Amino acid sequence: MANKNLLKWALIIGIVIVLNLFFYFATKLVYDEPKYENFCQTSQVNIQPEGQVACVKAGGAWNANPNEKVPVPAPVSPSVDINGQAKPVIASGYCDVYFTCQKNFNTARDLYNRNVFLVLVGLGIISIVIGLLLAANVVISTGLSYGGILSFIIGTIRYWSAMDDYLRVIVLGLVLAILIWLGWKKFKD
Repeated sequence: MANKNLLKWALIIGIVIVLNLFFYFATKLVYDEPKYENFCQTSQVNIQPEGQVACVKAGGAWNANPNEKVPVPAPVSPSVDINGQAKPVIASGYCDVYFTCQKNFNTARDLYNRNVFLVLVGLGIISIVIGLLLAANVVISTGLSYGGILSFIIGTIRYWSAMDDYLRVIVLGLVLAILIWLGWKKFKD
């Protein structure tokens, strides 16, 4: 008897895992994920733009150096100290040349993750409904129900960082309501 229960749980876990792998690869097959290389071209040799104007013109963001000292008039050239030794030059700032393309990539990635979230939630709901309809077979019903719940979790994790707070509350409330309803439907005395 214990061996049979162990085999049932192995099958349930297998259904949960393979169902979500199926969802992942099916989604990936029909909906391409944005790639960083399509937004930010990288090359073997990168030449930094000189100064703030050139940086902004190249699509970058200029970041001022807070340690830069205000030049003080001196009788000696600012790049040479009193002993005639070259002084290290403190840069006035640096250019983040990937600022604009990174922003565009992040926007496309967030949109992609939102759409995948919606697909996974939809597939999760379908899995749970099919699991309830197949209640006669406990193993398949449980596997599909848990697979649907895991699909909710995966979709939510993918989109969580870009999700608005009000949407987080709605998603959590909806999932909680579904779980309570599922528990009521499946396990009422």
